[in-house]
Amino acid sequence: MPFRSQSRRALRAAAAGLLCLAVPAGGAFAADDEEEKPAVPNIYLDLRTIYATIPAGTLALGFGNTSLSAAFQALAAQRGTSLPNGLPAAKSIAIDLPLTVDVSDRVSLYGGVSGTTTDIGGGWSSFDITSWNIGVQADLYQQNGGKIPTITLQSTLTQSVPNEQGMTNSFNNIVEFDYAVDEDETRGWLAGLQYTTVTIASPFATIRPNTILYAGGYYQWPSNWKFTGRLGMQSFGGALLAGRTLAESFTQPVLRLDLDRMDDNDNRLFGITAQIAWMPKPSYQVTLRTPLYAVRN
Repeated sequence: MPFRSQSRRALRAAAAGLLCLAVPAGGAFAADDEEEKPAVPNIYLDLRTIYATIPAGTLALGFGNTSLSAAFQALAAQRGTSLPNGLPAAKSIAIDLPLTVDVSDRVSLYGGVSGTTTDIGGGWSSFDITSWNIGVQADLYQQNGGKIPTITLQSTLTQSVPNEQGMTNSFNNIVEFDYAVDEDETRGWLAGLQYTTVTIASPFATIRPNTILYAGGYYQWPSNWKFTGRLGMQSFGGALLAGRTLAESFTQPVLRLDLDRMDDNDNRLFGITAQIAWMPKPSYQVTLRTPLYAVRN
């Protein structure tokens, strides 16, 4: 489905802003006396292909979801904005295409679009662009062999398209603490908090915040395969439409497992993620990450 002109303008503005931020000031990557620095940052499409099942009466929630509204929007489009029977069970396939620029070993900038097709029991819908996003990930502090863990902040702004009545904006923030137990930082412990808020362009609908508090760990083998596990508790405030409850509030466990193939410089070459989130019925999600590098240092 082609973008509407207003959505095109929003996407162009987001891409222009990302490129302006990504271009370093003169000399930012100049070589020093001890070690030659790369002339340009890593630049790649962090292609992610996602398959998810969503139980009836809830939204697509869990680790890393930048837009709680994707399922809500797709279902509303197919069933009408009133959704008289509530949110049905659904399956979805999504493709995320964020252009990512690793400005340094501390800061990454990204922005792109996501497309989705959904099946609510009557067959798969057409594959449409459903949102664009822009964000930043930054190490506020790096452990570097010390006793204080690395502190990472990731913030993502996502807007659904088309830009019309019922559109949503979500703001997803993750703060993670990474304590490495060896000098090479191949083994360690994780702890973090994810907090997501959503606004919807409708006076009759409300999506309340979603919070995940989690802990976990990771291990990277000499072959550069890396395993990471996170287990947490997710608390969702629920969703309302015209005073009716579309998605119940809940506090339930969530589990995410990652297996990544890295290179010698810790660039991801391939990744697969499996997630189970209880809402309270289980929701399953599998994600394939296949980065497409234009520049890889």
